[in-house]
Amino acid sequence: MCQQEKSHLAHLLDNNREWAKRTQARDPEFFKTLSMQQNPDYLWIGCSDSRVPANEIVDLMPGELFVHRNVANVVVHTDHNCLSVMQYAVEVLKVKHIMVVGHYGCGGVKAALDGAKFGLIDNWLRHVVDVKEKHQAVLRDIAELKQSDVLCELNVIEQVRNVCRTAIVQDAWNRGQTLQIHGWVYGLADGLLHELIQAVGSDELVSSKYEQAMVSLLTRNQDKA
Repeated sequence: MCQQEKSHLAHLLDNNREWAKRTQARDPEFFKTLSMQQNPDYLWIGCSDSRVPANEIVDLMPGELFVHRNVANVVVHTDHNCLSVMQYAVEVLKVKHIMVVGHYGCGGVKAALDGAKFGLIDNWLRHVVDVKEKHQAVLRDIAELKQSDVLCELNVIEQVRNVCRTAIVQDAWNRGQTLQIHGWVYGLADGLLHELIQAVGSDELVSSKYEQAMVSLLTRNQDKA
C-alpha cells in the first residue's frame, strides 16, 4: 500500500528535482543563501485556497515573505496557531508589514453567505457568518450575484481590525516598533490585488482607517445594488 501511494506522487518528486535543478542553474548560490536565514519584511495572512500562491502574487522570492494561511483568512483571538505566527513575525523577525489578503470567489465566504453545512469547518466559518450578520444591512442592498464578493471585502476589513486589536500588535506599537497593517483582496479573474483598507500604523488610526474603508466599500458598491 505504501509503495503504491508513493508511486502515485512520484511525479511531484520528479517535479521537485527538476525545479531544484533549474533554480540552481539559474542561481548557483540560491539554496545556500536561502538556508542561512530568513529576513522578511512582510507577513501575509491569507486564505488556504490553492489558487492564491502568496509569493508569486507579489513577485517575491522564498525568504522574503512570511506566510500564514487558513480557510477564509480569518484572524481570531483564540487561534493560537495564527497568533503564534504573528508573534514570531513581529517580535523575532521584526516584520514591518502585515497584509490580510482575501480573494474573490472564496469558497469559505460563499459557504458562510449561503448557510451551507460541511461539518467541522462550519464552526470555523462561524467567524465569517458573524461578519455577514454584522453587515446585513450592507449586503441586503447589494445585488445577489455580487454579495459574495462584497462579503469577501467586508471579511478582510474586519480581520484587519482584529489584527490591530491583538496584544501582539498593540504591544509592538506601544514600544514604538514600526508596523503597518494592510487589507487587500485578490482577483482570481485578473490576478490583481486591490487595497481595501489603507495602512494602519498606530492604535490611534484603527477606527478612522476602518471607517474610511467602509465608506469606500459602500461607495464602490452603490451601483451593484
